Amino acid sequence: MNVVEATVLGIVQGLTEFLPISSSGHLLIVPKLMRWDDPGAPFTAVIQLGTMAAVIIYFRRDLVRILTTWTKSLWTPELRPHQDARMGWYIGLGTIPIAVCGLAFKDFIEGPSRNLWINSTSLILMGLLLMVSEWAGIKKREVADLNMRDGLLIGAFQCLSLIPGSSRSGSTMTGALFLGYTREAAARYSFLLSIPAVVLSGLFELRKAFDGSLQIVPTIVATIVSFVVGYACIAWLLKFLTRHSMMVFVYYRVALGGALLGLLAAGTITAT
Repeated sequence: MNVVEATVLGIVQGLTEFLPISSSGHLLIVPKLMRWDDPGAPFTAVIQLGTMAAVIIYFRRDLVRILTTWTKSLWTPELRPHQDARMGWYIGLGTIPIAVCGLAFKDFIEGPSRNLWINSTSLILMGLLLMVSEWAGIKKREVADLNMRDGLLIGAFQCLSLIPGSSRSGSTMTGALFLGYTREAAARYSFLLSIPAVVLSGLFELRKAFDGSLQIVPTIVATIVSFVVGYACIAWLLKFLTRHSMMVFVYYRVALGGALLGLLAAGTITAT
């Protein structure tokens, strides 16, 4: 991989991590269409640290408040009902399902799942599920209404993102919409919930930088680019969702998935 390819993939990661269209899927699709080598699951996991840095900086005040209040609540019972203290528990507990599934299906995620037939089908099916949640959700609940049950259920939906083409943000926002949250509340909790899972995954794969599995310079370039683009994307999406539905992303997912299935069936591109 050269620096140009790394820059393009960093832009792709920054744009698609927070939009409900699957960053891991696009990092598999773009190299295929461009006739580049597959960057691999470790590269994908590590450059996600760039977009997670964007989330952490964008929500830094919220995160400091949540972490501080949650920590104090461990020995100060009066703080435990506070929204920030509860949010700390919800993010932590909501991360357990994907941590368990990620370790259990690690070999499948890094190997057989990196297949465009799976990717394309997932783009379509998860897009349709997002459409159903958009139609069915009452969209009245805010982040302050989050409870333990909802935190765990949305965390369970996040497990779907382990399949390339599903989308981490798309999966969690779909779950939140089904539970009646507004689009902006769904996006905010989705971004916060993604931090532990992506950081742990990225750090786990970062070990491969020392065994020759990762190309250091291209990975660093892609990570920095994904941070810059990702930060801008967060701000744009939160504003967009205050006035628009998720349907534009549904149309995109179904159209892209259908086009890829057509190219695969015609033999224009290969699945692996």
